[in-house]
Amino acid sequence: MKRLALPLALVGLAGLFLTACNPPAEPAKDGAAAKPAASGKLTIAMIPKGTSHVFWKSVEAGAKKAGDELGVEVIWKGPLKEDDKDGQVKVVEDFTAKKVSAIGLAPLDNSVLRVPVTNAQDAGIPVLIFDSGLKDVDTVSFVATDNKAAGKLGGERLAKLLGGKGKVILLRYMEGSASTMEREDGFMEAMKENPGITVISENQHAGASVESAQQVAENLLQRFKDVEGIFCPNESSAFGMLRTLQNAGLAGKIKFVGFDASDQLLTALEKGEIDALVVQNPEKMGYLSVKTLVAHLKGEKVEKRIDTGAAVVDKENMKTPEINDLLHPKL
Repeated sequence: MKRLALPLALVGLAGLFLTACNPPAEPAKDGAAAKPAASGKLTIAMIPKGTSHVFWKSVEAGAKKAGDELGVEVIWKGPLKEDDKDGQVKVVEDFTAKKVSAIGLAPLDNSVLRVPVTNAQDAGIPVLIFDSGLKDVDTVSFVATDNKAAGKLGGERLAKLLGGKGKVILLRYMEGSASTMEREDGFMEAMKENPGITVISENQHAGASVESAQQVAENLLQRFKDVEGIFCPNESSAFGMLRTLQNAGLAGKIKFVGFDASDQLLTALEKGEIDALVVQNPEKMGYLSVKTLVAHLKGEKVEKRIDTGAAVVDKENMKTPEINDLLHPKL
């Protein structure tokens, strides 16, 4: 027994030495920088509101571009439709259980996603929010368009198209979607600054799909036959309204400002069926989200709010190089 005492003591000392030289990674709390393993590739999970709209495909392109440049794995996964809140919660929970290095999330609801985001951060996984805000949770950063300012741009353009007077409709998107609610607030702020304009409907919601938007739009146009201007705060609501105007033979006859871009909306813009689109920079949003998360994981200080910008596009400026890059990202 005495012969074993010295070797055992040395083993114990060696263990203490190794522990001191290689301390275990401490889990991140409340968005603090996680310490990734010394070996292995960082894994960034990017969770959009949905995966069907062109907007999200552009965000994905930017995120994967950043991943390629930085040598990290970017996993893109979200619900198919933008009304599947339970599905998005499940995706966050699954990535938390898999212990990815970090999560980027565009919350479908500014309240429902609070608990799964808090749980992820308590488990040592930093979370960054992009596109649409989340209430009362401190995260790594918020990377998004200044949506209220962008919505106001849309309202100002519609007011200009109408010469400062007329009757307009705001077709809202969906309750709980922070980004579009802010755009709607910005639009209404612009309307208040134009007392010659009357908002004859501003309490109807398009819902998550083009089909539901079209149905609501049909009801609105049947009810308000004297409407002179329309604003829609996202891609699907704008496309649903466009279809309705086309079917009714009113496309190009009612001043129409939409939000975001797709091939169908841009074709309508060229034809004069849409007067203007407020366009974000979704590729930049995805790119900066991943870059910001990687910088945070490396212990670098990052900005808490990153504005990715917006622009008003019309038939006159849509072919300029700067706007063309926004409208036609490499997906």
